[in-house]
Amino acid sequence: MTFQREAEAEPVIVENGDGAGGFVIVCEHASNAIPDRFAGLGLSGEALESHIAWDPGALGVARHMADRLDAPLVRATVSRLMIDCNRPLDAPDLIVSESDSIAVPGNHISEEERRMRFATIHEPFHAVLGRLIEDRLATGRPTALVSVHSFTPALRGRARPWEVGIIFGCDRRLADPLINGLKDDGPLAVGVNEPYSPADRVFYTHERHAEPLSLPSVMIEIRNDLIEEPASQRAIAERLSGLLKAASTALADMTEKTGRARIAE
Repeated sequence: MTFQREAEAEPVIVENGDGAGGFVIVCEHASNAIPDRFAGLGLSGEALESHIAWDPGALGVARHMADRLDAPLVRATVSRLMIDCNRPLDAPDLIVSESDSIAVPGNHISEEERRMRFATIHEPFHAVLGRLIEDRLATGRPTALVSVHSFTPALRGRARPWEVGIIFGCDRRLADPLINGLKDDGPLAVGVNEPYSPADRVFYTHERHAEPLSLPSVMIEIRNDLIEEPASQRAIAERLSGLLKAASTALADMTEKTGRARIAE
């Protein structure tokens, strides 16, 4: 994994936009790139390669999942340190001045700069994702939202024993099959709304795009030391994709049976 020293031209990229599967994969923290004019926000290369700048390994997993599920992948192209696309606008960690005890000098900014980052990074990301979902629903395609993240094994001096975390709100249609499947199919330490939960205000993408439309959705967190290599990224992606496929089939069968029952009434 290497630090991308130049951000891509657009703040968001959609890969496999015409994917015909029933999922949309999102990776908000896919990149640690910072445009040159921000001079790395005053941070060292080591800091910019660490978890404070991105979710190491998450993009590799998300890409494999998108391939296995024939799903569009919506990914951010700049570091979360510029602005976090998975935070609401009033969140204190939308633009951090310190992360995991590391000061971020370039984030002591004016309100004008804050608005600029929102307008050029955060809002375009969500506009693209929103349009993609709207277009899919308009053509009758089943759509469930899955976001892929990674987390550091220790934060602020505290160990985090989970290997995979399944994060969800009131809708458990995807969460429960993932939790049960991961626990049953091998010795993984599964966090249920750990190491984060929606109460930590990390569920913004789902709250904005899935919940208002009653779309099935789930956020997946994978401990980043488990997905350092392409082979391990592929392995966990295959496991997660298989469970999601099974869950979507069960959801489709349930919807069909409910529809038939309503017609019979």
